[in-house]
Amino acid sequence: MKKVNLIDVRTAFEYNQGSVPNAINVPLNEVAKRIGELKSLQPMIIFCAAGVRSQKAIDFLKANGINNIENGGGLVDMKARLNTL
Repeated sequence: MKKVNLIDVRTAFEYNQGSVPNAINVPLNEVAKRIGELKSLQPMIIFCAAGVRSQKAIDFLKANGINNIENGGGLVDMKARLNTL
């Protein structure tokens, strides 16, 4: 299985309340300034609380040439997905 980085774009407060194992916290408002870091983390699955912020992050990243990304939806979706692996 190929390594995929899990990126949690919720706020640091939300992330600290609980996330998924090995997720990297890059709050949505930091995505633009951390684009170089995110480019090096491809492939990645981006998730948030419900899927809206992750889609905003994906739209921005794709507009900036980062395409090896997937929307993992919300935290509950991401946890369920990891439990099926």
